[in-house]
Amino acid sequence: MTTKKILISIGALLILSATAYAFLFRSKEVNRDILVDVRKNDFEVNIVTTGELRSKSMTRISAPTRLQQLGIYQIKIADMVPEGSFVKEGEFVVSLDPSDVQTKIKDQQLNIDKKNAEIKQASLDTMMELRTLRDEIVNMKFDLQQKILEKEQSKYEAPAEIKRVELEYEKAQRTLKQKEDNYKTKQIQTQTKMQILGSDLKQLTNYMDGLTSILSQLTISAPKSGMLVYDKNWNGQKKTVGTQIELWNPTLATLPDLSQMEVLTYVNEVDIQKVKVGQAVDIGLDAAADKKLKGIVKSVANIGEEKPNSDAKVFEVLIDVLTQDPIIKPAMTVSCKISAEKYKEVLQVPLEAIYNDAKGSFVFKRADGSTVKQYIKVYAVNESNALISNGVKDGDRVYHNLPSDTTGLKIIIPDSTKEIKPQQLISIDTARAKQLKEQAGKESKTQSGDGGGGVIIVN
Repeated sequence: MTTKKILISIGALLILSATAYAFLFRSKEVNRDILVDVRKNDFEVNIVTTGELRSKSMTRISAPTRLQQLGIYQIKIADMVPEGSFVKEGEFVVSLDPSDVQTKIKDQQLNIDKKNAEIKQASLDTMMELRTLRDEIVNMKFDLQQKILEKEQSKYEAPAEIKRVELEYEKAQRTLKQKEDNYKTKQIQTQTKMQILGSDLKQLTNYMDGLTSILSQLTISAPKSGMLVYDKNWNGQKKTVGTQIELWNPTLATLPDLSQMEVLTYVNEVDIQKVKVGQAVDIGLDAAADKKLKGIVKSVANIGEEKPNSDAKVFEVLIDVLTQDPIIKPAMTVSCKISAEKYKEVLQVPLEAIYNDAKGSFVFKRADGSTVKQYIKVYAVNESNALISNGVKDGDRVYHNLPSDTTGLKIIIPDSTKEIKPQQLISIDTARAKQLKEQAGKESKTQSGDGGGGVIIVN
């Protein structure tokens, strides 16, 4: 009897447990839908990027561009003062490896010696040839005198003999003239050949002079006082001791003007249409989270580019830093929040609540105790919400997630004539934008030096 009661009790407990589980599970299924209210609130569209501080005005220290004219297209950095050092005008900054230049000097000296030997040999050969020709002319003149005497003596000979002597005389005259003409031609040839050899030697010596003079330019001093910042290669790596410099990009380091700073950043191709010259920017320093700077967009690239290790296209954007602070330095990493759009008291819905099909964007709305498929007009989006200009009103409730059952729902398409377009609060001063564009154009121009000092001033 006792065993029977125990079994009955266990059975009752199992039934109660199953009933409770079923109730809880069903409640969970019924209550898993999440509804959110459509409310009016301020709405902002911000483009957030990372960038790097740099000076708007700087003095570029570069390898002598004349190296290319001398046939040297790569050169290695032999020594350089540490980055961030404050250098005074005239102090040592960087030295370049002279080994390639010295090798060319040795080779060039061999070429000069070879050309001098060639000139000397040509001079001797010419001297011998001209002497031989002069001797032949002298001999022919003696021979012609002899023919004149024979001609005088043949007056009393037979006509045939007279004719033969005359022919030999004329032949001797022609031969002498030919020898004299050949001598003159040979002189002209000799002069031309020596001029060519002399010109070749001059080219070699000029090249040698260029090589020897460039040696002194491989040690570069600071053209002005300032903080030294290393330049970067095409791959983003800084040029340091041992770096091989390609002379199509000869900049070694810069001396920036710290009183005028800008941010170089890149915006992806999806957001670039929202970025305009004249928009305000909030700038944050990674190295000092409490520092907030103000900036303004001054330049937006028209052509995109691909960054290393990425297939996405990005566009270069320059931001003028308006706030001056002694803490900011070139190459500091910053975050930039570009204010693209701003609206006051507008309807907005979480992005997770919005779906799309061939007809457009829609939400699942709860109305009068039932769920409907409500099409909407999305006016703008930011990182979390969408601004709605038609289809819903303040206080409507929409599903934050996909409803458990979407079959057979009523479809509501809004009246396009009732769309209320919100007013954009951000206005760009066109005159100021034009001024910024002109300023960016001027700052992009460089004033090159004389090619020997290795210095370029960038205003």
